[in-house]
Amino acid sequence: MPTLIPQPTLVKAAGNKPKIIEEYAGRVNTGHRHVSVAHMISPAGWQEPGQRPEFEEITVVLNGMLLVEYEGGSMEVRAGQAVVAHPGEWIRYSSPEAAGADYMAVCLPAFSPETVHRDQ
Repeated sequence: MPTLIPQPTLVKAAGNKPKIIEEYAGRVNTGHRHVSVAHMISPAGWQEPGQRPEFEEITVVLNGMLLVEYEGGSMEVRAGQAVVAHPGEWIRYSSPEAAGADYMAVCLPAFSPETVHRDQ
């Protein structure tokens, strides 16, 4: 029988401004360690520290624009687009535009504070 996930759990976000993270599946809400699925809403001007995660992160932008910085450059990921951050590569996310960003993130294995390795 399928398992219903009745609602997400709010997870504390890193960054210079409050960001909403609703985890549907993952270590916090369902105990999944092999995958996490979260809905995120970041306000205009939000940015988080750079990171070098041990997990793959697939991010799908639903509305707005997510700026993705990486070693050697940056890219704008807009509504209807996605980006894949590979394990071990440095990356930093931000939402510099007035509309902020609304997006879904899937991490394999599941996101954990111990494996994200944020910049100091």
